[in-house]
Amino acid sequence: MNKILGILFTIIVLVSCNSQKVYSDFDISYSKSGGYAPRYENVLIKGNNVHYSLEEGGKKYKQDFKISDEDLKKLDQTLSQNNFRRIQEDHKKLYDNVTTSINVKKGPNEGNKSDASMMMPNFTTNWNNILNAFQDIINNNVKNSK
Repeated sequence: MNKILGILFTIIVLVSCNSQKVYSDFDISYSKSGGYAPRYENVLIKGNNVHYSLEEGGKKYKQDFKISDEDLKKLDQTLSQNNFRRIQEDHKKLYDNVTTSINVKKGPNEGNKSDASMMMPNFTTNWNNILNAFQDIINNNVKNSK
């Protein structure tokens, strides 16, 4: 009996660990969450594969899709042109704010930034340009069945 329980436990652990892999194995991530009515939106890019998820108002939506090399290049150019690595975060305390985080794990723009405390005023245009690039990917690829 103990042997069966041990095997069952091992299977459960492996399945649960594997289901979280999509959330840790990425090159670029975009995450938007928080607010008075919490919303959780994620874009995870690994190569040309994209995993999109949205949780809002008790409803969950997920979609996997591919983006072209051209779109990836455009995103990387946007990150470079807007000096992603040099954007400075402010450190004021904000509560019940919708927060956006971007994490780039490889390439010349490697780094992570979050507007949890806003961005320094002279970097807001750069940050907004980068956010718009991610929003374009979402708008152009996510089906309207959200």
